[in-house]
Order: sequence, then C-alpha cells, then structure tokens
Amino acid sequence: MFRRLALIGGGAAAASLLSELLERDATPPLQLDWFTGGGRPARGVAYATTSEHHLLNVRAASMSMFAGKPRGFLDFVQHGDPSVNGTDFLPRRLYGDYLEAEVARALKQGQARGHHVNLIPFAVDALVPETDGVTVIHGEESHRVDAAVLALGALPPQPLGVVGAAALASGRYIVDPWRLLAGADQTQPPPRKVVLVGLGLTAVDVVLELSARWPQAEFVGLSRHGRFPEVHLRNAALPVDDGAGLVEAMRDAPEIRQWTRLLREAIGQPGIEWRAVVDSLRPHLSGLWAELPLEQRSRFMRHARWAWERARHRMAPAVHDAVDALERSGRLQRRCGRLHAVEVDGASLRLTMAHAGVVEALDADLVIQTVGLDTDLRRSDHRLISQLLTNAHIEADPLGLGVIADRNGRLQHGDRHWPHLFAIGSLLRGTLWESTAMPEIRQQARHLADQLLDG
Repeated sequence: MFRRLALIGGGAAAASLLSELLERDATPPLQLDWFTGGGRPARGVAYATTSEHHLLNVRAASMSMFAGKPRGFLDFVQHGDPSVNGTDFLPRRLYGDYLEAEVARALKQGQARGHHVNLIPFAVDALVPETDGVTVIHGEESHRVDAAVLALGALPPQPLGVVGAAALASGRYIVDPWRLLAGADQTQPPPRKVVLVGLGLTAVDVVLELSARWPQAEFVGLSRHGRFPEVHLRNAALPVDDGAGLVEAMRDAPEIRQWTRLLREAIGQPGIEWRAVVDSLRPHLSGLWAELPLEQRSRFMRHARWAWERARHRMAPAVHDAVDALERSGRLQRRCGRLHAVEVDGASLRLTMAHAGVVEALDADLVIQTVGLDTDLRRSDHRLISQLLTNAHIEADPLGLGVIADRNGRLQHGDRHWPHLFAIGSLLRGTLWESTAMPEIRQQARHLADQLLDG
C-alpha cells in the first residue's frame, strides 16, 4: 500500500477522497498531506457560495458524498429540517455545510484509527514524479510521498481569445465571475447594462445573483445558440428502462451522427419523456466516451456538445421560474451570435458578434465571461499545471478536456504511465467525460481509495 500520500486541492473531490481514505482501516496507518490551497477546505468554488439563489441542480437524494451511504446528504439536512424531501433542490451552501461536517467527522475517525492528516493551507508549486514515488515542492520546502493525487477542480478561467488587451485592462471585462459574486471585484457605480458571454449554468447563477444586487441593471445573455439549459421536471421521473438497448446500439456504432439518430429515435417513441432517456445513459457515459475515436470526440465537441449539455445539466424548476420572470419583465434578453471581438469604446465596451452572416455590435457597461468550467491545460496559468506540462510530466488532452490519463486516473505522458501520480474530478474529462458531478466523483473516490490502499 501507499502509506504517505499528498492530496492537492481543497474542493469536493479532494474532500470525498480524503474521507474515503480515512474511513478505512489501514496497516500501517496513513500519513496524508492535504494541500487545500487556502479558502475553506471541502467547499471549493461550487459550494463556497452563500447565496440563496444558488441551488443544486441535482435532487437532494442523489447528492451523498459517499458511494456506500446513498442517504448521506439527505440525512444531514433532514436532521435540521425534517420537512426536506429527497426530491428537493436545495441551496448549495447547505451542501458546503455537509461537506465540511463530513470532513470533520472523517478527520476525527481517522485520528482514532491512527491516521495522521497534515492540513496545509497553501498550494503546491511543483511535483516531480518518479518510478517509486513523488517529490512535492511548496515554497522552500520539499518532501517525498508514496503517491500524489491532483484534485484541483476547475482551473482559473482564462479570457476568451477575442477579448482585446484594453478591454481586459479596463476592469469592465470580468473573466472570473465568482470573484465578482464574492465581492472581490467591486463595480462602482452599479452598471446599467451587463452582457453575459455564455448561457450555461454559470450564467444562470450570475444573472440571478446580480439582478438582485443591481435592481436597475438590464442583462443580455449571448451564446452561439441563445438558449439556457433545460429544466428538470417538477416531480422526479424514473427512467422507463435501464437504457441497455440504446447503449448497446450506440456501442455498435461509435459515431456521433449515428448516436444522434439513435437518441432521436429513443426520445421520439410514444409516451417517452426525453429526460428519462438522457438520465438512463448517465451510468454508461464514461464507457461510451471511451468507444469514440478522437475524430468523433472532436466532432461532438464542435457540433453536439452544446445540445447535450443543455439536456444533461438542467436547471432546478425554481431557478427556471426565476430566470423566466426576469425575461418576462424585460430585464433579461437572450441573443444568438458568435463573439468576434470585445474592445473599449469610450466609457463602454463594444462587442462585435455575427449571426447568420450578419455582423452587429452591442455596447455594455460590464461584460462577464460565463462560459463555465475551464479544463484546457494548454491555456492555463495555474502554476503547478504549468510546471508539470513544461517538464513533460503530464500531457494535455488534445480537446482541452484536462489531462491524459488511464481510466483509473493514473496520469501519463506519451507511453509513460506514472505509477504514483493520479487525478480525480474535472481533470479527467478527456478520459471519462462525466467527471464533474458528485455522483461520478464519489465513485471515483471509492475506486481511487481502493487503488491507493492496495498500492
């Protein structure tokens, strides 16, 4: 077994793996260095929010931290409020509370089992993987561990390539919306016209919070297709079957056009609710993704990703109602277009966009980039990621979906697999595709804990 471990990252994926490890009996006991990178351990970006507008987009009954304890989150919230149902979409801050409570409990149990955890509220500057371990460097210190796990979550967002240097320097183009929502980037006076670039779940979070904070502001959401995510049914619906027939047909024809045709046929059957078909595929998505050759993955990213993610990552009904109310009031508009440029124009920013061959301009007091999760290592300025890439220890996924790794999370560069360097969570999107939501992360955490303890 690997006795001394380094866990790098302070979010939900790291917390899940830490808790899985500390709940096991291991001889000799583990020595675990947890580099949380600052902030409140376990919450990460997603669950650090305190806004009541920010709800989970998964029902409470499906949000347990542990694969072996399916009622974990529901039991936690019902202890404080017995009226909560498993079908409810609860505030994300409650899930952050749950993660913190589970980590505290795991640390206590780990100590009773003889495990030692060293919480280090700093980032790791460099890693040097070798055939028999990993050297961890932070500041002026370095030490050797048996294995290290990257659980970094979302990388720091980078500005879109069409954004001009003057626009970035003006402070009126916000690259990281979460800094703005947390109050780190203050805009004085409040803007009157705000443009959101991207219309996924991040945009939904931003517009709901800022429309309440700035009651006089009007918002324009811009994306290639001008559509928000779909909405969950108000009442939970079980899949009509396990999707085995559809999955088998998709495996027989690993080609995006064929998959699109098969999905349309499945959804078009009488009495079939499309959400049930999409949800029936979820347990099989990583295996299906592995069937696709790189050329077909690239085709999916160019042509079908937007439609799939609209259907797969849906809004809670209450969130949909709030967004719909903003649109009906006239405070929120949606526009279709491909962004060509963002430049300074006097006291405003001017966006140039094109749709259906027509080029037009849009002015804004403030532009916020809400394109969602960034996992493109090739454009990242993350210090540790840059060091690992520069030293050829890891390799970036060619489609910008994290790192090259095997299905067990073991990192590789070319033909070299590092036996002691792993990843969990969003960095594995290129390998597993479904690798960002808690139901998938908790399965990864259990499987990786088994590997680490088996050595």
